Amino acid sequence: MSTFYYSNRDHKFIAKEWLNTEKILGFDAFKEVYSMEDIDMILDQGLKVAREVIAPSNKDGDQIGARLENGKVSVPPSFHKVYQFLQENGYGNSQFDPEEEGKLPSLLHYFLEEFFNAANPAFHPYIGLAGGASNLIYTFGREEDKQKFLPKMYSGEWAGTMCLTEPCCGSDVGDITTRAYPTADPRIYKIKGTKCFITAGDHDLTENIIHLLLARCEGAAPGTKGISLFIVPKIWVNEDGSLGEPNDVQTVAIEHKMGIKGSATAMLSFGEEGNCRGILLGNPPDASGKGEGMAQMFVMMNGARIGTGLTALAIAQAAYNCALQYAKERIQGRHITNPKGDRVFIIQHADVRRMLLWQKSIIEACRAMIAKNSYYMDLARYSPDEAERKMALRRIEVNTPLIKAYPSDMVWQITAEAIQVHGGYGFTEEYPVAQYARDCKILSIWEGTNFIQSLDLVGRKWMLDGGKVFAEWLQEVAASIDSIKGVAALAREYEIISQALAAYREIQATIAASFMQKIEIVPLYSTRILHATAMLWGGSLLLEQAAVALRRIAELGEGHFEYPFYQGKVQAARFYVRNIVPEINKIAAVIKDGDTSALEIMEEGL
Repeated sequence: MSTFYYSNRDHKFIAKEWLNTEKILGFDAFKEVYSMEDIDMILDQGLKVAREVIAPSNKDGDQIGARLENGKVSVPPSFHKVYQFLQENGYGNSQFDPEEEGKLPSLLHYFLEEFFNAANPAFHPYIGLAGGASNLIYTFGREEDKQKFLPKMYSGEWAGTMCLTEPCCGSDVGDITTRAYPTADPRIYKIKGTKCFITAGDHDLTENIIHLLLARCEGAAPGTKGISLFIVPKIWVNEDGSLGEPNDVQTVAIEHKMGIKGSATAMLSFGEEGNCRGILLGNPPDASGKGEGMAQMFVMMNGARIGTGLTALAIAQAAYNCALQYAKERIQGRHITNPKGDRVFIIQHADVRRMLLWQKSIIEACRAMIAKNSYYMDLARYSPDEAERKMALRRIEVNTPLIKAYPSDMVWQITAEAIQVHGGYGFTEEYPVAQYARDCKILSIWEGTNFIQSLDLVGRKWMLDGGKVFAEWLQEVAASIDSIKGVAALAREYEIISQALAAYREIQATIAASFMQKIEIVPLYSTRILHATAMLWGGSLLLEQAAVALRRIAELGEGHFEYPFYQGKVQAARFYVRNIVPEINKIAAVIKDGDTSALEIMEEGL
């Protein structure tokens, strides 16, 4: 089965009824281009592209996959058709050009990205990574670098990657061994080393691939502070922008993966014959050996982390949609209240309904987080108010690890529940949920494992600006909770989430009190703290949405065709707050108890 089930109703609700999108569209960048009346058309057309153009290639990605033959990587023929269509119709690399007129606000852009990722999660990295790579060149490159590389990257003729991981080191980037040696030209270095797990590292969609590669110059400081960033084309680019000779970048292998098989994950050898050249971005290491590469690469990595959370959301929604459709069509068993009656569709069984609403509520919480963050991205980029731009950037700092980690942890569980709804059929390749399970697992590992995101939250984001950045973030969550205090229909939910907020403050106090006594307390509990943080934020956002939905219900009445949607929004928020948010209290209790058995057990006992 390859049917692509998807709806954009929740996206329209977010853009037109929950968030103040009208404010965004009133900024100079958009006010002459878009209006609120355009939102439906943009989202409808994007969903049509996902359904009719991209989704048909999904099975090819899984069954044909990326293939390495005679040192060259090829992708399925259907990928070429999708790539060409997106580039020609404004959905490709041109969207990454900051000077391109008619760009969508981040809020609407990310909605389209969600549709496209859901339609084929293995395809989108071929476009998305070009965006991150071109942004680094635009931000840190010299004018001649921009003129040489960006036009063809924006046109889609050339692709891009980021090359960090090596066989000797993954998340611990400071241990990289790839070296950069000076040449007669102070901007050009000879590159020597091997990179692995490079997403879209080689393929035949474009005539050239521009690698953004981390390496260490001779004499640079050890660890991450000594790293520099280089533009390393697969094929050297001449001064006039034409293609030159191969740049001694060899594809050694592509990984044989459990999922997203259409996305080529390559091991690349740079300088095997001593002829690989890279162009330094920014300045060479200073007198103390400190390079600029890691700070530069984090610009791309943070964007990729948000993109990873978005892909997780997309796959989760696609898996849930399949489970929901199956539950509406599959007849099995009799209703518990009428054991002698006719057999019923399984959506009428209580536990199936629980599984479906569990999935729906988490998905909508994740979408609310990502949408709110994309709203902040628009404020940070386009608001004429300097204080508002600064505030938005501070919110994004906290949001990024949450958006990367929480959806990509939960998609694995959501897809498992989608399989469970299908019963035995879910374990077969006849239904798409089996592929979704294989495709989604990488997401908690990509772009810094989720444990690293949790350390970033607790070890860094909690402490930024003397703790003020996170305190402001948490105060906004508290204000969001207080905004539904007078909504009678949400009185119980307000009580529960207020208790969870108090429990979260206890978590902070407990960690602060025990940190100096035993530093290992932070990594021992940080993943659970990140989940608690995301659940608190997600619950507060869903209650905001529920309040909006309740007002609409009062206006429309139960007989209106939109009533089921708004009633579903209320029930999803109610379920999330009553069934998932209370886990924060449990996490607080566990942390206060201070169990360290995981640290104390002997390795031989594990």
